[in-house]
Amino acid sequence: MATDRPQPTDGDTQRALQDALDRLALLSAATSALASTLDADTGMRRVSRTLVPQLADWCAIHTVEEDGGVREVSVVHRVTGQDQAGALPTVPPSGTGPLPQALRGEGPLLVARAELPSPAAGDLAPYSRFDTDSLLVAPLRAGGEVLGALTLGRGAARAAFSSGQLPLVEDLAHRLGLGLESSRLHWQTQRIAEHLQRSLLPVLPDLGPVGIASGYQPSQITAQVGGDWYDSFVLPKGDIALIIGDVSGHDLQATVTMSQLRNMLRGIACDRQEPPGKILSRLDRANFTLHPAATATCIYALLKGEGDGPWTLEWSRAGHLPPLLVTADGDSRYLDEAGGLLLGVGEEIPRGDAETPLPAGSTLLLYTDGLVERRGEHLDRGMTRLRRDMVSLAGARAEDVVGHLMRSMGADADDDIALLALRIP
Repeated sequence: MATDRPQPTDGDTQRALQDALDRLALLSAATSALASTLDADTGMRRVSRTLVPQLADWCAIHTVEEDGGVREVSVVHRVTGQDQAGALPTVPPSGTGPLPQALRGEGPLLVARAELPSPAAGDLAPYSRFDTDSLLVAPLRAGGEVLGALTLGRGAARAAFSSGQLPLVEDLAHRLGLGLESSRLHWQTQRIAEHLQRSLLPVLPDLGPVGIASGYQPSQITAQVGGDWYDSFVLPKGDIALIIGDVSGHDLQATVTMSQLRNMLRGIACDRQEPPGKILSRLDRANFTLHPAATATCIYALLKGEGDGPWTLEWSRAGHLPPLLVTADGDSRYLDEAGGLLLGVGEEIPRGDAETPLPAGSTLLLYTDGLVERRGEHLDRGMTRLRRDMVSLAGARAEDVVGHLMRSMGADADDDIALLALRIP
């Protein structure tokens, strides 16, 4: 027996197909916005601007912090733009509002205006700030843990949300949860990598009247450890060794090689106490034997003098950018003599030395290329920028020089940075 059942028309099929395409386009745009940055807050705000006004009149994203508090990461409205966001108190575990429910893992939820609790009920969602006729709320989950909540609202002038949109908001929340987890893992890994890198850096010696300071900053765009290092120590005969170097690569092997090169250089320098060029040649042979695939740049310098001076610097460079010398009067020059190929490209490479007096009150800076190199910019511009900054710091303490350079030139660095600053009395 035939059943009278309405058959889909061509218009119904077209609308269903268009709805599916719109959903895919929205999910794709949200995923791209989230993947465009490693910073979770920035990604969440970009996703919010993607969803408003296409899907909702306003969008709010909250995250659960390590201390149990809730932070309002983003609130975007189609008219008012981005609202103020910030820290919120801990969500009451007994709260009955849509947001507390989602943060306890319930949902996705479809909430009509008649079901919205009053603000006094303890709900932390921003629906009370805007005209809200219906809500979609979903928890942000990852690894079995609730990391936050996504809330979407529509006003009375727009068709209310329907149950057919619950799968879409659940999919969006799932992607946000995974993105939030990835971002947190990235920054956690970066903190561990930075701790490892810093633990391998030496404690600087007390040089009496000579001021010395160092700085290190890991790469801002990668969570991997690198091979930048600095070192300074007093040799048995009283000369002061000053070292800066950079092993190629951004991985654990680069850090291991860096640590071994540093220790080899310490041993060779203390044992031989020869001119810097000969010390680097010995280090090159040792590196070529023990790490034939590793390359590195390095400056090995000797500071000679005592008390009020006079002080002189003797140095040799293996593929490294030249030290910068700035006098107390603001005269500056790069010590670009005694250059040579980087370590690891050959077993027997002759290396020369250079020597220059260091005037009283002058500042010497050794640095790695992360301080001056920027993507899409010629190196000369970074070198000029460094020279200008250093001239403005003529006569400053070594600690102030390092602090200023880290703030002014290190803020937008793409690579690791190591600095060693010396202030002649």
